Amino acid sequence: MNTLLINPIAFSIGSLDIHWYGLILGSAALMGLLLAIWEGKRFNISQDFFMDLLLIGVPSAIVGARIYYVAFMWDDYKNNLIDIFKIWNGGIAIYGALIGAIIAALIYVRKKGYNFWRIADICAPSLLIGQIIGRWGNFVNQEAYGGPTTENFLRGNLHLPDFIVNQMNVQGVFHHPTFLYESLWNVVGILILLVLRRQKFLRAGELFMSYFIWYSIGRFFIEALRTDSLAFQGAEWLASLINGMWAPMTWFGFEQGYLAPSYGNVRISQMLAIVIVIAAVGIIIYRRKTVVDLPRYLDPIVSTKLQDAEAMPVAEVPGQAEQPVVNESSVTEKDHSDHQGEHEPKA
Repeated sequence: MNTLLINPIAFSIGSLDIHWYGLILGSAALMGLLLAIWEGKRFNISQDFFMDLLLIGVPSAIVGARIYYVAFMWDDYKNNLIDIFKIWNGGIAIYGALIGAIIAALIYVRKKGYNFWRIADICAPSLLIGQIIGRWGNFVNQEAYGGPTTENFLRGNLHLPDFIVNQMNVQGVFHHPTFLYESLWNVVGILILLVLRRQKFLRAGELFMSYFIWYSIGRFFIEALRTDSLAFQGAEWLASLINGMWAPMTWFGFEQGYLAPSYGNVRISQMLAIVIVIAAVGIIIYRRKTVVDLPRYLDPIVSTKLQDAEAMPVAEVPGQAEQPVVNESSVTEKDHSDHQGEHEPKA
């Protein structure tokens, strides 16, 4: 029986159906943009820079998310390649979206002459607020939910409101609202990032790494509740290790969602979450030990392209040697740039 309580179509314009999912994702992108613009003003970065970054980043994220998904589900697409482009049928992955967006951002930011780490730090909270809002698109579509549970667990243990409990009744079976778990986890995460970025000890790139650490920890525990995870066949010791790390969730009454043996025994998102946490911590330690004069988050941000454009002009006086005309604003920006002292990472 059909238990989808919310019509996924918000409204129609002629024959064009406007879905809640698209409106929610659009709202998520807009809120992320506004948050980045707000913080960017503190560093005198124009809002046009972030608007262009969004216009480049969103399509790149969609392409990356699709490529990531198709790569791990290649057997389902290799004999029918046209289906690869049918993204409206579902099949995207958040880690793929991050990879695609980061690659595009790295190219764009370098082209504009900014230090990638500095811009990534500004955008870190925007990523979280985008995920906080975006996950509610899964709620409307009644997708990306967890394994079966009881109505009593949702109402009595978690004290969820009726509209969430009822929407989690999928064909007569109640399921874990994993969209809600991840959304709430990210709410706590964004509060932590907003506090961290005002601390004097925070260095360039560390807020961005903190985002990955926080999100990946939550994703590790939430992913195991889902029944639609991408997976691979790993060594038994690896599967046992991951299951053992997840085991504390059972203390709170949670059980892992069903994972078909044909998919594998190790969830890719869980494995990747572990790798990301280790890598992020390692990057923070490595950069602190090896980068000379590693700038702090609160230090000024200066574009090398803007510096070049505002370089000191040369006065041409007949019969005299050319003398540089001192531009006080250029000197000031150069002084600011001395605080950065770090080369950008190579793409």
